[in-house]
Amino acid sequence: MTRVALVTGSARRIGRAVVERLAREGYGVWVHYRSSAGEAEAVVRGIEAAGGQARAVRADVSTADGIDAIVDAIAKHDGRLDVLVNNVGVYHTGALCDLPRAAFEEMLASNLLAPFDLIRRCLPLMGEGASVVNLGYVGVEHNGAEGKAAAYACSKAGLLILTRSYAEELGPRGVRVNMVSPGHVDNSVDLPAGFAAHVPLRRAGRVDDICEAVVWLVGERASYVTGQNLEVAGGFMMGLRPDR
Repeated sequence: MTRVALVTGSARRIGRAVVERLAREGYGVWVHYRSSAGEAEAVVRGIEAAGGQARAVRADVSTADGIDAIVDAIAKHDGRLDVLVNNVGVYHTGALCDLPRAAFEEMLASNLLAPFDLIRRCLPLMGEGASVVNLGYVGVEHNGAEGKAAAYACSKAGLLILTRSYAEELGPRGVRVNMVSPGHVDNSVDLPAGFAAHVPLRRAGRVDDICEAVVWLVGERASYVTGQNLEVAGGFMMGLRPDR
């Protein structure tokens, strides 16, 4: 029986790379999008042209109705879900004193409440051996001041706690929950000049690096790994040590 995977926000960028990689690994995949219909359909066509199985699903994961739409579609078509990758991430920047409340609420709804709700709603479709991967960011465990990215950091720090709490709660069911935290990626629009000099591996990340981490975590070789945060950042946080 074909294994089934859902990647939220998979019409573009990292989400697209992950869903395409899972399709190449033999999963029947669900390409989720909110407004990028044309791009999502292009991803589906590309996967199908390569011999894979894919379907697109449109929903706003920041709402309960959106979560219901995704779960209902998967239940009706496949009746199971083996892998859930919570990739959607809204990113607003600004000083906390200037950031509109609505922007903070949007990040919490999409980055934290959506994974919280989607995981528990998908549970009836997930059997023993199923796996969840939540996307964080490099440094999420350090809990320092984050300047103009403070609101985003709050949502992702909460997601790390959610990851480990779900891992503990769902472990007896045989469902694993982990986090992958990417660093700067080479196609980022805001990649700082001279960035590689601060990374022990002396380069920015590639989307393939992130895909490899996700595939490993959801696979059999990581069957005894849960509640972990895997930073895919070339050792970036070590490069920021005070003695450097």
